[in-house]
Amino acid sequence: MGRRVFNREFKLEAVKLVQERGVTIAQAARDLDVHENVLRKWIRDVAVDPAHAFPGRGR
Repeated sequence: MGRRVFNREFKLEAVKLVQERGVTIAQAARDLDVHENVLRKWIRDVAVDPAHAFPGRGR
């Protein structure tokens, strides 16, 4: 089994779950089947530069 790749839209929606809907990081990570640390990194990336977060093809 290889590494999973998530597109920009998936990552942004995951971040919105936490930031706008108030879902905890732990619960959102469980619901989306991603590690909590991955979700924390996505949140941090959006906070630093929302317009340029997640460039490329999901990597």
